[in-house]
Amino acid sequence: MTDAPDLTAALIAENFSRDGGGVLHVGGLPLTDLAEEFGTPLFVYDAGVMRRTYRALRAALAGFAEIDYSVKANPSPAVIRVFHEEGAGAEIASGAEFAAALAAGVPPEKILFAGPGKGAADLDRVVAGGIGEIHLENREEIVRVAAAAERHGVTVRVALRINPGATAQGGAMRMGGKPSPFGFDEEEMEAAIDAVEAQGPLRLVGLHLFAGTQGLKAETLLGQWAYGLGLAARIAGRTGRPLETIDLGGGLGIPYFSGDAALDLATLRAGMPDLIATLRADTSLAGARVVLEPGRYLAGPAGLYVAQVLAVKESRGSRFVITDGGMHHHLAASGNLGQIVKRDFPLAVVTEMGGARAATAVVGPLCTPLDMLARAAPLPPLAEGDLVAVLQSGAYGLTASPTGFLSHPMPAELLVDRGAATVIRPSE
Repeated sequence: MTDAPDLTAALIAENFSRDGGGVLHVGGLPLTDLAEEFGTPLFVYDAGVMRRTYRALRAALAGFAEIDYSVKANPSPAVIRVFHEEGAGAEIASGAEFAAALAAGVPPEKILFAGPGKGAADLDRVVAGGIGEIHLENREEIVRVAAAAERHGVTVRVALRINPGATAQGGAMRMGGKPSPFGFDEEEMEAAIDAVEAQGPLRLVGLHLFAGTQGLKAETLLGQWAYGLGLAARIAGRTGRPLETIDLGGGLGIPYFSGDAALDLATLRAGMPDLIATLRADTSLAGARVVLEPGRYLAGPAGLYVAQVLAVKESRGSRFVITDGGMHHHLAASGNLGQIVKRDFPLAVVTEMGGARAATAVVGPLCTPLDMLARAAPLPPLAEGDLVAVLQSGAYGLTASPTGFLSHPMPAELLVDRGAATVIRPSE
């Protein structure tokens, strides 16, 4: 079996609850009631879990780094607003995400724009809107951003995204130390700095480093961040000016699979004094705003994807549970978003009635064998009308999925906050 029940139970105990009848609750509300009122499939996000996660991370980073929420993880303005109200800025990757962050109340000067393919229209939109910083990832972007700045008669604050050497790589999806479309290779950093400095409308103020994603080892993250401070010092040395921003990226992971251990915030906290000392010892870095931009880490644990069982069947010795939810809404859970080897997300029955557990394939309604939410989840007996919930579904769910495939309707998204559920995207 690919998903251990102890991980599912631990996540429920940490973030949610069950009542005496075994019904799973989110923010104090029974999922059964939410499913009946709003229909299935359904995404449900708990703002209380988001806040607790944000505050715990902020405390672990105290004195070293601030937090910008990575909007790509869940771009709903209602979700962005939760983190903005906690004090976070926003990191975006498109003009539409810029609009979503503004709609959530994030001031434009607290928004960073990253991504390897920023088009002229998006750049015009964010430059005209007063964005705080644009992170440059190739030579064409240097020219494109400078042209946008000239059109609008402004000076644009920019940072260089650097693809670090192999010694800084890490995480489940490595984004540094190898050929990459993201950022300038470390070996060409000095030439990239000179190219930016030659553009009058651009002011080079910072570094952006992103060495990997879904990192669960605090020691690896600390090593990457220390490496980033070294790169920042090299940029400041080349420009002759102190840096104003050091963006050390996101990459903080969450446990999805059996054997995954949650990121140890105590170990992160223990590493802060050395990083703070490095900053204070270098006058070119001491005044810089250090930023981390987690997305999955902040939003992922707060979300559930709820689907209703349509049928249960046996096929040549295997049990299949067919639901109304699937990869068209939750591609990540189906194993097609960055996973080379498929493993099951933690999946729970919404009303726990007991019974012997058996390896169960949970599939969706689509006409493809790829539409599988779980290949061998340890589940009790289920029947038509029962509900299942995929945990860790607050990030990279609906907007990272092929929602138009086979033309099924879009599900509703709910935000549960302080005992009330609000529709933040209606179902079709």
